[in-house]
Amino acid sequence: MMRRQARLRREYLYRKSIEERQRTIQENKAKVKNALDKSHILPSALRKDALLLAEKTDWDDEGGQGIVTHEDDEYRWAGVEDPNIVITTSRDPSAKLKQFAKELKLIFPNSHRINRGSYEMTTLLEWCRSKNVTDFVQVHEHRGQPDTLIISHLPYGPTAMFSLTNVIMRHDIPNMGTMSQQYPHLIFHNFKSRLGQRVVNILKHLFPVPKEDSKRVITFANQDDFISFRHHTYKKEDGKNVVLEEVGPRMEMKLYSIKLGTVENIDAADTEWQLKPFMNTSKKRRYLSDDPGFLTKNATEA
Repeated sequence: MMRRQARLRREYLYRKSIEERQRTIQENKAKVKNALDKSHILPSALRKDALLLAEKTDWDDEGGQGIVTHEDDEYRWAGVEDPNIVITTSRDPSAKLKQFAKELKLIFPNSHRINRGSYEMTTLLEWCRSKNVTDFVQVHEHRGQPDTLIISHLPYGPTAMFSLTNVIMRHDIPNMGTMSQQYPHLIFHNFKSRLGQRVVNILKHLFPVPKEDSKRVITFANQDDFISFRHHTYKKEDGKNVVLEEVGPRMEMKLYSIKLGTVENIDAADTEWQLKPFMNTSKKRRYLSDDPGFLTKNATEA
């Protein structure tokens, strides 16, 4: 089992290593095609290979999405198989963190909550892989308040880390509705950048495909890079009016890191994106709705 996991990991890293080279070729082909279509002068750096690139563009389909990325490899079974999620906490959780983990179990269909106990993270992740778990979710706290949500996609990543604020439990919401067990419809608002689409990709694959008659809705609304999480059910009255009932919990999430690895080797994994101190002072930049720099190297150069 360990040899197989090591071999699959090496194959995944190799496919990811050639991705940047393929992306550069794809971008050069697009530049040549655009110059030929508009009768513009070719960029000087591309004139040497322009004929070869122009021939290759004839085989590109209109509806294609370009090169196959490591994101396609990470979520290749999305929509084919329902996600299988394990939820746990940090060690020695408070009563409120345990309650929050239970409420997360109600949010994510096909999820299982386990007690952290004294288990090492490496042992937990090995067990999850042996049980075909697709996502590992962990919550942390500060002084009894949930403050961090970690979502690690198995078997190879990515791992997204969110800070949590204004967490309100279900039973603290006035006129709380009844929790539904239907697969929810998802609403993502104002995720326009490449980073925003990456976050959407990570979050949406935590949920199975819903049926059309499902009356359950989960909303992720981005405003100033804070993601508002809301959970509702709805019903029709008199055949016309739609009545929403909030069932909770309610919280605000802010992305601060995406790692290309799983949570047990998070320190050694490559950083895909990370929130830097100087980004907090850039009030006009909105990293989930605009696209000032998706990759870490771009954000570092900004």
